[in-house]
Amino acid sequence: MNISFDNSENAFAYKTDKELKMARFLFSSMGFQWVVNAGVRLTPFAMKTGLPVRGWIRKTIFKQFVGGETLEETGVVGDVLKKYGVNVILDYGVEGKQGEASFEHATEEFIRVINYAATRDNIPYISIKVTGFARFKLLERLHEAPRLRSGIHDNEAEIDEWQRVRDRMFRICSIAAEKNVGVLVDAEESWIQDPVDRLTIEMMEIFNKEKPIVYNTIQLYRHDRLDFLKLSYRIAQQKKFKLAVKLVRGAYMEKERSRAASKGVQSPIQPDKQSTDNDYDAAVEFCISNVDNVACIVATHNEKSNLTAVQLMEEKGIPFNHPYIHFSQLYGMSDHITFNLAKAGLSVSKYLPFGPITDVIPYLMRRAQENSSVSGQTGRELALIKKELKRRKQK
Repeated sequence: MNISFDNSENAFAYKTDKELKMARFLFSSMGFQWVVNAGVRLTPFAMKTGLPVRGWIRKTIFKQFVGGETLEETGVVGDVLKKYGVNVILDYGVEGKQGEASFEHATEEFIRVINYAATRDNIPYISIKVTGFARFKLLERLHEAPRLRSGIHDNEAEIDEWQRVRDRMFRICSIAAEKNVGVLVDAEESWIQDPVDRLTIEMMEIFNKEKPIVYNTIQLYRHDRLDFLKLSYRIAQQKKFKLAVKLVRGAYMEKERSRAASKGVQSPIQPDKQSTDNDYDAAVEFCISNVDNVACIVATHNEKSNLTAVQLMEEKGIPFNHPYIHFSQLYGMSDHITFNLAKAGLSVSKYLPFGPITDVIPYLMRRAQENSSVSGQTGRELALIKKELKRRKQK
């Protein structure tokens, strides 16, 4: 295994000096918690009240972490990544919309993204959020009564509403199957996850008979998800479909802990980072050990977990281009992992969100918080950027 995540020349070959200097500025800023806290509070307010910040946001944090406002703009970024052997997972960054008209619009947008992806040979997957086309409170109610499969309970209006959600999901997945584009279903908060899991597994049973199309997202910072992964595998074996999963650590840790504390219930989050790391690597090993029946996307910024996955592939004689094993990192982060994996011949993508600036603000705020809260993340990014700028200057 000849992969080094310290190779900054590979990592940033696709960036100009100007782009690298902007990245240095952003990651330096995110190293100060007070700057991030102020930005997270003030940016959404500034956007809502019409303060003239859109241009600055577009040139800085938006350009670093988002493909563009339109599919066409995002396609340009995708073309650049393609030159370096990196694929794209397209994500239409809609969150928190409400109302049937908005849900229908989001569904049509997801379908439009699938059709676009089908025209490009380096966009094997798109990402969707069920909360993009389903009411949060409906999912919450169904989660509280998980035994009532598919949302059947005593409220006739909600039965109809859930059927509309299911129909939207079916439309999205059927087009994806027809176009041979993978659909990655994002994980949600733990208190609405059960109906999302049920719906996703139902779609897998329909569309994953021959090959993986629909992928569920497993958040290993939850202490119950390794068991859930194994349960999902048993269901897939019993019902004879291909299990497909995206393995992540998780995105709602502070919110989850805060809610559990306020309600006086056990937190769904692991007691410490080591427990999360252990479960993540165990999940990777489980999937790779069952590679004939499980398609797995190793979606992590953790260097050790990526190297562990590659080492397992080598030990088991699995080719680097195996169609059921894929790697992914977020656009704008961990280029030293993505581009060095691609250089070594691994199948790897950048998770590339797009959408109007106002729609992707929640996503951007999470990226800023993540970089400030993950121990060592910002420092590692910054050190490699500085290393590459110095290398180019001495060249």
